[in-house]
Amino acid sequence: MENTTMTFVSEEIDINGMDGPLGQRVYTVLRNRILDLTLPPGAVLRKGALCEQLGVSRSPVAEALARLSVDGLVDIIPQSATRVSRFSMAALKEESFLRDAVEVAAVRAVAESRTDAQLVQLSRNLRLQGLLVEDADFQGFFEADLQFHDLILSFTGFPKVAAVAGQMSLQLQRARVLVLPELGRPAQAVAEHRAVLDAIADQDTEAAKTAMAFHLGQLISRIEPLEKQFPDYFRPS
Repeated sequence: MENTTMTFVSEEIDINGMDGPLGQRVYTVLRNRILDLTLPPGAVLRKGALCEQLGVSRSPVAEALARLSVDGLVDIIPQSATRVSRFSMAALKEESFLRDAVEVAAVRAVAESRTDAQLVQLSRNLRLQGLLVEDADFQGFFEADLQFHDLILSFTGFPKVAAVAGQMSLQLQRARVLVLPELGRPAQAVAEHRAVLDAIADQDTEAAKTAMAFHLGQLISRIEPLEKQFPDYFRPS
């Protein structure tokens, strides 16, 4: 297996301009770079290098790495190394199962009680998705896609739902970054989102559930080939 050394690309990382305690800021920076694959699966995270690049002491770095380990995003091997966690196909399938259960229930609830203001927010988001796909802005589309789902979760009226759903699908979020460049997939995702939105607008709970289940069901079949395409990113099955 290839030994990947930690690197942050060339961008400036100014954690002093961020809000919150120092450990939280370090955690946020590392978490974001793991989720967007700037730090790819298998990358070695060296505390000394992290301290130097972020301009902090070892304590906030150790705190951040411990939290990332709890998230399942890094593997800490005592007396050895800390690595960005590799994908597990079993874990991805489990997260997909959980995501399906939560989001299908959420879209049913939203379709049943949606407001005109909520429809406006979802419609604006969907229009933005279309523009981003036209511009081939895959990163922008990915962010708008996440927001579409987050909006639906937040419209349930249960404050913890979006946070819990996001936390339990971190591995899927990483894997989706690899899927995005697939030819034609972003445009298909926009069409699937349109079907979800149309059902919500019509307050058709069954159609909303069906559309969301179909949309979510596309992901694993697209992730599975990645295990052969990016073998260094996956744990042996």
